[in-house]
Amino acid sequence: MNIGEASRASGVSAKMIRHYESIGLVPRADRQDSGYREYGPEDVHRLSFVRRARDLGFSLDRIRVLLGLWGDPSRTSAEVKALALTHIKELEEKARHLQEMADVLRGLSLACDGDGRPDCPIIAGLEAGPRPSSRPSRDLFPMPVDQAAKGKVLAP
Repeated sequence: MNIGEASRASGVSAKMIRHYESIGLVPRADRQDSGYREYGPEDVHRLSFVRRARDLGFSLDRIRVLLGLWGDPSRTSAEVKALALTHIKELEEKARHLQEMADVLRGLSLACDGDGRPDCPIIAGLEAGPRPSSRPSRDLFPMPVDQAAKGKVLAP
């Protein structure tokens, strides 16, 4: 099958198939006499594996490790589980960080009248900038939302 057919069968765009080939995530496809790439069922299976791993948020580096484990008959399920558990922790941390950002922005939005006046706590909160921090936290803005709501926005 050609790249378009492999794309439809695997759910991976032709552009991404070419990219995965270029970085060595999947083997380069054989070429037909016409020069077109030619894919078989094993290629589609591998591309589908990569797509499912990407859908779960795995990085390309981790997918490379997972592909290695997938193809290794001597692998242990403990190795795969350890990767999955590490990824779960990272996803949960990312979800907490995203929720914190949404909470801050929700608070700023609630403090904004959204009328015709130029005063806007959202702009004031963004203008104040983030606090330096070694990790994401609720300290996304140096002033509390209630102070931002009272503040005037200075034009640049």
